Order: sequence, then structure tokens, then C-alpha cells
Amino acid sequence: MSFLRSYDAFKGPPFAFMTSSKTSVVLSVTTWFLMVQLCLGQHRALLGTTPNIKHIVVGRCYNYITLINATSRHDCEDIWRHFEEAVVRQSSCNVTMEDYHHMFRAMTQTWPCNRFLFWSKTRTLMHSYAAVMRHFWTLEDTLVGYMFNDLIWCGRERDSGFDFSACPEWSACRNHPVYSLWKLASQNFAEMACGNITVLLNGSIHHAFSRKSMFGSVELDYLNPQRVDYVNIKVVTSLEGPSVESCHQGSVVDLIQILQARGFRWTCTDNDQTLMILQCIQKSRQSSYQTCINSLFLRENPVSN
Repeated sequence: MSFLRSYDAFKGPPFAFMTSSKTSVVLSVTTWFLMVQLCLGQHRALLGTTPNIKHIVVGRCYNYITLINATSRHDCEDIWRHFEEAVVRQSSCNVTMEDYHHMFRAMTQTWPCNRFLFWSKTRTLMHSYAAVMRHFWTLEDTLVGYMFNDLIWCGRERDSGFDFSACPEWSACRNHPVYSLWKLASQNFAEMACGNITVLLNGSIHHAFSRKSMFGSVELDYLNPQRVDYVNIKVVTSLEGPSVESCHQGSVVDLIQILQARGFRWTCTDNDQTLMILQCIQKSRQSSYQTCINSLFLRENPVSN
């Protein structure tokens, strides 16, 4: 996109440089395009396995079991060995969920009920919400989520190391090494869920609930109505709008119908006050802040079953 914007901004005569012999050398758009492609190629190289991934992953593990959840009894080096075994010497599109089973068995965790927070297309707000409502736990708060969050990795067939030059995007293949790990992590997280759970959805977009999302395609199917008392849906819209979906319209209604069909009890709230306050705080230096504070108590609209 940045390249296209640069090209649109240019749209003038080709660059011209004068040599000492006063001969004009015209750099054509085609040549310029090839130069940009070379730069893009260098940028793509940065999308290979995250540099220093072993130090990051093992370091995060020790930080987690020492400072975040000191009751954890996990062998960080052993977890890393199982991770390497799952990924290296494999094609970058041939790592399945089963390949990670040994690693996940080495990092088993249990969580108390009433603390599970699920989300879809609300990542930034979700992290703010979890930080304020400290009793919530997200997938990123589990050991596996904490260790591998925001990292990229892939191996090379017939090679004992990681591919640091280029990894395919998630959409490129079914058995992507990153996707398979997060799919298994999401499945396990949903299976553990119990008591009252919360789902945070974005009401400012179409398809706030999507069967193609990780929540819709994995976590929802592995929630157990025998373990979950209530699914508390919270639909939040951006302060600037638009308000596209709510508890009464759009894909959120589809989610509620699925929950009812599977025997879940549920609640649904539009524009939860705490979530609105968090958005107001993020705008505390803008003129809309006071307007937000004045109106937020008028926007809550709960529905329940």
C-alpha cells in the first residue's frame, strides 16, 4: 500500500539526472519500479522467523514461571526442545496441530472458573479491558500465549534450523506452523473454560462474529455447555462510529442462535460502560473526551436470556 501511494504521489515526469557530459540519463518508471521491488524483497525478508526466537521464547518462559505465575512448574528448555522438534526439518506448510502435542503436554495449565475472556477483532481494546478487569484471563495470558505472542516462525525441509529469510502467510497453507500452534492453543483454552465467560466483539464492523475467525471456527465449537454457566457477549462500537452491529442485529444474532441451539445460557450487552470509559480515556487529550463522558451512561443497552 505504501508503494502504491508513493506511485500515485509521483505521477510526474521520470526522474532525470545530468552527467558531467551534459547527457540526460532518464530513469524510467520501469527501472524505478524494479528498484522498489528490490526494497520490498528486503522487507519481505524481515517476515521470516523472528530473529533470536530461542532467546525470546525461553526468556519469556522463565519470566512467566518466575514473575507472572510463580506457582508454575514447567521446564522451559524442555518446552523449547519440543517446539523445535515440531517445526524444524519440516516444510513451512506441513506442521500440524498433532506436531505440537508433545510441547503442549509439557506446558499443561489449569485456570479457575469465571475468568475466561474471548475476543474477535477487538485486540487492542481487549488488552486494555483485561488490564483493568484483572480477574480476566485471555489466551495471551496462558503460558503458550505469553511465550509465542506476536512471533513468526517456520522451518526448512531437510534443514535442522529455522528459516529466517521468509515464511509464508497464514492464508498460504492449511498446516502453517504458526496457525497450527494458535489453533491448538485456542482449542485447549476453550476446553478449559468454565463458569461465566465473556466474549468481546466489535460492533463497528460487519461480521463482528465470523465463522472464519479463531473464535468462530475453533473456540466456539470447543466450549462445553456442561462447564460454562453463561456466555456474556459484549458488543462495543467505536466512539466515532459507525454502529453497524449490536445484540439485536447483524452477525451477533447468529452467534446467539448458535449458543441457544447448543444449550448455552447467555447475556448480551451493547456498549458496556467500562469499555466505553476505556475508549474515553484513550481520547483524554481530544475535544471529544467530555462529550464521551457526558453521554456514556446513556448508551448501555443490555439484553439477556
